[in-house]
Amino acid sequence: MPFYYFPMSRAYLIGYLLVIIGSLIMIYAQIKVNSAYSKYSKIPNSRHMTGAMVAREILDRNGLQDVRINAVGGKLSDHYNPRNRTINLSRGIYDGTSIAALAVASHECGHAIQHLVGYKPLVIRNGILPLCNVGQYLGWIAVIVGLIFGNSNIAWLGVILMSGILLFQIITLPVEFDASSRALGILKANYLTTDEYSGARSMLSAAAFTYVAAMLSTVLSLLRIVLIVAGNDRD
Repeated sequence: MPFYYFPMSRAYLIGYLLVIIGSLIMIYAQIKVNSAYSKYSKIPNSRHMTGAMVAREILDRNGLQDVRINAVGGKLSDHYNPRNRTINLSRGIYDGTSIAALAVASHECGHAIQHLVGYKPLVIRNGILPLCNVGQYLGWIAVIVGLIFGNSNIAWLGVILMSGILLFQIITLPVEFDASSRALGILKANYLTTDEYSGARSMLSAAAFTYVAAMLSTVLSLLRIVLIVAGNDRD
């Protein structure tokens, strides 16, 4: 059946329901991490160290003196850039002395340490990222073209290409979990009291859930496309 008929199909309606569920999961994840950050950004660490200070100590202790630490704009825009070997911390983390600041800064140091030791999931993720981005773009084109012209082979090829981003997100999970594990181990041993450590763990757990939510949302979005393509095949 031509593309312009399937909006009335049950597969199309179920697909929209899946997208709504995925969006709700993402919203919940953002509320969760923002709530955790709001709570723990107001609690100072007992050593009164800033995120930048702790990050510098962690990096130097692990032989990463060449990794620069930059202050950047935005809220929770913190990230490690492996291309220019920089840790980029938002102002609230860079200058902050809160438990949240130390948790986030240490997490980004965890990524730098992963890069140093050649942590396999990180190497794989960085390697497939360009292919996944291209695949997602071409996948949408293939799906739309396949549905418009009634060519299921092209449409299914598009689904396969688009699934690359799901693979990327799956590989991202151990990368993020491991970085948080490294960060928490360092914080517990050197910087935080027992109560402070509990707060840092809650903060990083909430942040990690955003990656789980993104993966689940992608699964539901892909399932929506699969239902539409499969329904178009039957019609």
